[in-house]
Amino acid sequence: MPDAPLQPFSAPSFVHLVAPSVGSLLGWFLVFILGCWAVYTLIAIYHWIRYSHNAAFALPAIATHLIVSLACVSYALSGTL
Repeated sequence: MPDAPLQPFSAPSFVHLVAPSVGSLLGWFLVFILGCWAVYTLIAIYHWIRYSHNAAFALPAIATHLIVSLACVSYALSGTL
């Protein structure tokens, strides 16, 4: 049995294994959800204004949706628990 201490294994220099942190992955997932929400919202707003017969109802509902959704998204992306 050798008396020298064990040397740690080092990976070859061409192998670059970098594991992203959980917080980073969650942040990117929330940004992806924000992008999907933005596309869906723009399409919904276009169709609601284009095909709505009651713009007096559509515009306040769209504004309310944007304000509430923006508050929810900004809270989710802030990282506050």
